[in-house]
Amino acid sequence: MSAIGAVSSCFCLHSGVWLLKPGMQKMSSFGLHTAARCAARNYYEVLVLGGGAGGIAMSSRMKRKVGAENVAVIEPSKTHYYQPLWTLVGAGAKQLAATARPMGSVIPEGVEWIKSQVIALDPDKNCVWLENDKKVSYKYLIIALGISLHYEKIKGLPEGFNHPKIGSNYSVQTVEKTWRALQDFKEGNAIFTFPNTPVKCAGAPQKIMYLSDAYFRKTGKRSKANIMFNTSLGVIFAVKKYADALLEIIKDRNLAVNYKRNLIEVRADKQEAVFENLDKPGVTEIHQYEMLHVTPPMGPPAVLVNSPVSDEGGWVDVDKETLQHRKYANVFGIGDCTNLPTSKTAAAVAAQSGVLDKTISLVMKKKMPVKKYDGYTSCPLITGYNKLILAEFDYEGQPLETFPIDQSKERTTMYHMKADMMPLLYWHALLKGYWGGPAPVRKLMHLGLK
Repeated sequence: MSAIGAVSSCFCLHSGVWLLKPGMQKMSSFGLHTAARCAARNYYEVLVLGGGAGGIAMSSRMKRKVGAENVAVIEPSKTHYYQPLWTLVGAGAKQLAATARPMGSVIPEGVEWIKSQVIALDPDKNCVWLENDKKVSYKYLIIALGISLHYEKIKGLPEGFNHPKIGSNYSVQTVEKTWRALQDFKEGNAIFTFPNTPVKCAGAPQKIMYLSDAYFRKTGKRSKANIMFNTSLGVIFAVKKYADALLEIIKDRNLAVNYKRNLIEVRADKQEAVFENLDKPGVTEIHQYEMLHVTPPMGPPAVLVNSPVSDEGGWVDVDKETLQHRKYANVFGIGDCTNLPTSKTAAAVAAQSGVLDKTISLVMKKKMPVKKYDGYTSCPLITGYNKLILAEFDYEGQPLETFPIDQSKERTTMYHMKADMMPLLYWHALLKGYWGGPAPVRKLMHLGLK
């Protein structure tokens, strides 16, 4: 988990689905590593690294499986945040306080909360090392450490946030600055960025652009605003069906999109943003801004870089269908810290939690997992204060929609599901280990049409 206990920034639910779970795959051929039982406080049957969505959901599931006294969560943060609402916090539609709860209130009752930070993993010896040189051993390890933000990789940040006119919905320290920058806007460029790295919820960087456009129209400032989305990508969205719908919105609302542009420097004192042209190495562009929303570069947590459990990029190396580690059969990964080839969203975490629950159950029984995670993820693309496109798709980038409607169309009902219903499902179903994604709902609805 990151230092603020945040969760992925997109989360899709469908009403009444907390009893539903999706799929997984075959078991690794590697045998389990066994460890001698240590003193009670230094050994747990299931050790969970991270107190974000994946970590808490899995600790709830493991409590029911092996007993609370046999499960521990390692998480240094005192607060757990429901980050998917931060887009609306940055647009003034929700309060930051509504997204936060004490970490102790979401960790399942009876599960040990180790308030420390993991500094090293030793899967060959079935243990992890914490601050103050403390070792904790395990029989099964679940890695749910999230993704790290790297504002410092942009010259002029994070110190640039001390100036006005600049914000970021990705950090608890800066999300309210987005709303202030939006309110303070007078005339000029409103610039929104997408970095040249993996990010959690690829739709979030442009959601605040659509909301800003709506705010400017509402306050009579739209004619004075030049709204610009500078993205390092070559497309507006990875799934064509939703990309086509978004491009129509961009055209209708006169929004400017510049592809293959990566933010490399912020000169906050001059209100200047410097971008590199990824198609022309060494070529940079300087844009004056009246408002700047920064999506930071992101990467795996430092403890995973060059770790035995990680691939060359630093992401936990798991089987994409079972979430079991490719080398260590008693190690599992979930969420943003893994190398699963799907978008890093809380919706993906929900689907993965159901798969991982089944995988671990069968591994514990020395059986082979039979279900498979299909890469399901979702990104509720907010396009206004009461409009939303519900994007759902799989590993192949193919739409994997739940409802028997065209989800690429803006809908008010979907917006209210995102803003009002999803938080309830998150706090009371996903974190408590009762919801594993919408796949069964999708099947039931489609069967009802036959």
